[in-house]
Amino acid sequence: MITKLTLAIGALLTLTGVIAYVATGGVSLTAMIPSAVGVLLLAAGWLARNPRLHRHAIHGALAVALLGALGSVMNVAKVGQLFAGTAERPAAIWASLVMFVALVVYLAVGVRSFIAARRARQA
Repeated sequence: MITKLTLAIGALLTLTGVIAYVATGGVSLTAMIPSAVGVLLLAAGWLARNPRLHRHAIHGALAVALLGALGSVMNVAKVGQLFAGTAERPAAIWASLVMFVALVVYLAVGVRSFIAARRARQA
């Protein structure tokens, strides 16, 4: 299940970055940051399909997710400006918000998956 979720979140973030880039008129490559994180998650998800690499690939994906979530916090903190209509770069805030929420959910599910796997091995 975690492998499929990794691939789904990777695809979502890749699409988010492309949409943000197009929505900003292609002015800034930083709009593609969610896509970069998404491509890394897609690669990890693809590697995780191999049973020998599964554990390592998912650990790597979770590390990327943690860094991505932490990196998006600055723009997410500006969400109040977005709703107030005073945001300088609303597309960046929306893209960061989507990225942050998706990655935090992914991290929570991933940690729960590792806890369940450890308990199953111990039983």
